[in-house]
Amino acid sequence: MQNGFYTVAGAMVTQFNRLDQISNNLANLNTNGYKEQNLVIGDFMRIYQQKRDDLPLQNQTKEAAKFLNRSINRVPHIVNEYNDFSMGPMKATGNPLDLALGEKDLFFAVETPAGVRLTRDGAFKLDEQGRVVTKEGYPVLSSGYFKSRQPIYVPAEAVNLKIDAGGRIEYMDQTALDTPVYVDRLMVVRVEDPESLKNEGGNLFTTEGGLKESELTIVTQTSAVRQGMIEKSNVNPVRQMTELIETNRLVEMYQKAMNAQMDDLNSDAINKLASVRA
Repeated sequence: MQNGFYTVAGAMVTQFNRLDQISNNLANLNTNGYKEQNLVIGDFMRIYQQKRDDLPLQNQTKEAAKFLNRSINRVPHIVNEYNDFSMGPMKATGNPLDLALGEKDLFFAVETPAGVRLTRDGAFKLDEQGRVVTKEGYPVLSSGYFKSRQPIYVPAEAVNLKIDAGGRIEYMDQTALDTPVYVDRLMVVRVEDPESLKNEGGNLFTTEGGLKESELTIVTQTSAVRQGMIEKSNVNPVRQMTELIETNRLVEMYQKAMNAQMDDLNSDAINKLASVRA
């Protein structure tokens, strides 16, 4: 296979992956708490240089050559995927169980069948048992969950539910409307390096090896919880549409280059291989 054809084919596959990432961002434009996903595109030469510096290996040696094939050293390649954890716009809803967080490195903790996961989507509700859950039905955890192993329950008789900036949940008893009743406190988790989190689908995040109790930094003193508000997606639709157009144009360009490569290959086959010499 011609080296140029391989390079163009690899570049086209990379752009297809970029199209998937952009399409996913645009599809989640109205998803509460969604964080924009991005790709870093490099080439095999960059990977080679990093490996050489790590080992380290000197250039122009047989050992170094094992990590580099000159025929593919400029193929565009996805070298990193990351989330943009900048704050999305806040929207007031008036719903007492709609919650937002005013700092970008804070997360709510929820219990899923796969274990504890983090989310920025604070559109919570009460299920039939009176538990505070996500829209998927995952229980929202309290700050004392790892001791009690109990979700947050709100009694059926509770009225005028209040959640303060520290995550403290109270309600008014119908028999004594002037006396607040303490329910529980939300678990708010701080992640020092949000970019270390991995997407797990459903607007949930975890770490590479899965979240462990010992790794969670539970914030006991905070003023970042906003009741009656929702954080919207931080996706910039104008930038994403611009990148979508750019990526489509690159795919078209690579397609033309592939056609040109095939035309040259076919021409060589016809003119050289099929020639008969006496």
